Amino acid sequence: MKKNYKIAVKLLVTIGTILMVSSCSNTRFLEEGQQLYTGSKLTVEGDSLTKKEKSELKNQLENTIIPKPNSSFFGLRPRLYIYNITKEPKKEKGIRYWLKYKVGEKPVLLSNVDIEFNKDILVNYSENKGYFNAKAVSDTISKNKKTEIYYNLKPKARYYISQINFPSDTSSIINQEIAKTKDKTLLKPNQPFDLDVIKSERERIDNRLKEKGFYYFHPDNIIVQADSTVSKNHHVELFVKLKNNTPQEAKEQFTIENVIVYPNFNIRNSKKESIQIPMHNDSLAKYAYKDYYVIDSKKTFKPKIFDRALYFEKGDLYNRENHNLSLNRLINLGVFKFVKNNFVLTDSINHKFDAYYLLTPRDFQSLRFEVLGRTNSANYGGGELNLNWTNRNIFKGAEQLKMALYGAFDVQLGGPKNGNNIFRAGFNSQLSIPRIIAPFRFNSSSAFVPRTNVNIGYEYQNRTKLYTLHNFNTSFGYTWKENAKKEHDLKIFDATLVFPEKITDEYNEQIYFPDGSIKNPSLKRVVDKQLIFGPTYSYTYTTTMLPKKNTFYYRGMVDLAANITGLISGANVKKDNQKEIFKIPYSQYAKMEHDVRFYHKISEKSSFATRFIGGIAYPYGNSEFVPFSKQFFVGGSNSIRAFRARTLGPGSYDPRTQNANFYFDQSGDIKLELNAEYRANLFSFLNLAIFADAGNIWLVNDDPDKPGGKFSKDFMSEIAVGAGIGLRFDFSIMVLRLDLAMPLRVPYYEKGDRWAFDKIDFSNKDWRKDNLILNIAIGYPF
Repeated sequence: MKKNYKIAVKLLVTIGTILMVSSCSNTRFLEEGQQLYTGSKLTVEGDSLTKKEKSELKNQLENTIIPKPNSSFFGLRPRLYIYNITKEPKKEKGIRYWLKYKVGEKPVLLSNVDIEFNKDILVNYSENKGYFNAKAVSDTISKNKKTEIYYNLKPKARYYISQINFPSDTSSIINQEIAKTKDKTLLKPNQPFDLDVIKSERERIDNRLKEKGFYYFHPDNIIVQADSTVSKNHHVELFVKLKNNTPQEAKEQFTIENVIVYPNFNIRNSKKESIQIPMHNDSLAKYAYKDYYVIDSKKTFKPKIFDRALYFEKGDLYNRENHNLSLNRLINLGVFKFVKNNFVLTDSINHKFDAYYLLTPRDFQSLRFEVLGRTNSANYGGGELNLNWTNRNIFKGAEQLKMALYGAFDVQLGGPKNGNNIFRAGFNSQLSIPRIIAPFRFNSSSAFVPRTNVNIGYEYQNRTKLYTLHNFNTSFGYTWKENAKKEHDLKIFDATLVFPEKITDEYNEQIYFPDGSIKNPSLKRVVDKQLIFGPTYSYTYTTTMLPKKNTFYYRGMVDLAANITGLISGANVKKDNQKEIFKIPYSQYAKMEHDVRFYHKISEKSSFATRFIGGIAYPYGNSEFVPFSKQFFVGGSNSIRAFRARTLGPGSYDPRTQNANFYFDQSGDIKLELNAEYRANLFSFLNLAIFADAGNIWLVNDDPDKPGGKFSKDFMSEIAVGAGIGLRFDFSIMVLRLDLAMPLRVPYYEKGDRWAFDKIDFSNKDWRKDNLILNIAIGYPF
């Protein structure tokens, strides 16, 4: 750990040195007559514009001015400095080339700026937003070989829409359908004239017509004319029309004649292959399946999978939504590398075409071997071996079978529990079937294929000098997505069986008194036989994939273990009426967890991210305690980073006690956690983060072995707080994260004296060992 601290400190010092040195003028590297372009400033003037209109127009226009100046950090330009001081590389590879052209940044000179072009852009953009007759002027301010450009825009009064007219001549089908779209128009009276809205309106009409069979229609076939002569006071009247030169085929509705599927299409030989088979050929009949023709002489796939995936049938009117749904569902089957769709005109008089689906399969089987190494803040280091085999078409119906074998070890690198190492080995298998297998009919119009999942797994776990456990698990359930934002995961049956094989005398001595009575129930529960079964359900909603300023993520989970079984059997452990199955008391509890995240984009290079996690697991009926594997934990690289993994809580319980030193995994039934993080891009692949974490876990019931662990009205005084700074190296394929955190508030200190600053002795050279936690991880914490 000390070595890691030194590396992190050296890295921070190096970055700080570069920033300080780069404060020296970059202009000394310029040639005679060259000027460094440092940016631009824009002002918007006009008596006819409100203050709000000026501000909005300015914000929109500032992003249109090009080029952007060299990136800066608090007024410094470290990337430009790195470019300037790095010698020109002899080859387009190597460390020097990478440093100069990947980390460094070429200077943006005044000669790179086309001022007249930028002025035209400002004027054109303003007029597209309804500010007609705008004018732009510019000026340059130069000092010490640095030049800044000032632009001044003077737009006239903004024009607004007075009325919108759709085609009144409904003698043709195309005009009738265009007129029917009027109710959903984006063009509204008294709204500003905006060319972007007009373009969106044309695309909206095109999308509506595509739903009505107009396959060859295009947004360019629509024209929106503006007439300012019929209105007064800076208003225009809009006329939505079909262009006179619109091709005849764009005015016609088309239907599907035949649907032909090629599930073994070779895209490399597509130019050599003839994909059009004459429909009068009698030999094609042998490929018929319902209303489709599946050309699969190798019998690679069962034809019924295409019946579930395709939304077009013989005689259907072309529909863009069904077109996209079919392609997306074929892709989501997971067995095709490329999915291509062609519509071939077969009857121009009756406006019919054939739909061809040309599908290139992926390699059905894959074998992957992984070797992983890891360390964590709890003084553990180790590795893992994984052997994964996948068959994506095991039963010729796009069923996916995954099987994995793994072995792992974690060895203590220090701390008070030397020798307590962990060894794990096991296997896991999952069969995923691309449909819902149930006694009821499940219809989905989603672009995502619903799946039935069956899982079976086993794990052998050995903690040296303590115990050995066997863990069996199995589940059956469904996953389905309503759309790209909403996903459901329902496990109708999820069961876990845990039983010990060997418990050492050393561990038993910590559990029992010499007379056989229990002195540490929490340690005993770890090695008790456990049977957990019941349904679980999770729901995920996210907008993080959208290019928006504010995005949101939510995941909610409910776990109901043996609820019906416990109610039917009348189990009540508090009344000495505990029920068993196979001579094992089964667990009965209700668990709920919520994970809410909010992301705010401050600028192109900075953002603010927050997360809240709240959960509760309540034992009742046949159980007095929630199983250890189903409880909550905090601390570590993805939680409260100022505390080592699983060493915090519950409540004000002090983890430095003897029992905690023997068994460090602290767990609880209630969890509250709040995280906040400011993220900024320094340059290229290097990102900076400043973060703060707060939270804790608590118990529902009193545990004599963990005093202060029960949730109470004073829970706010037991909230742990930590903060720190981090570096993230974003290499596209992975993100390496270094987070250095420090506890600010420690819940197991005496009440009223829990702020950690009061406990830190900065004069002690070893203070950082107990008060600085370095987390090394892959990916972002949330």
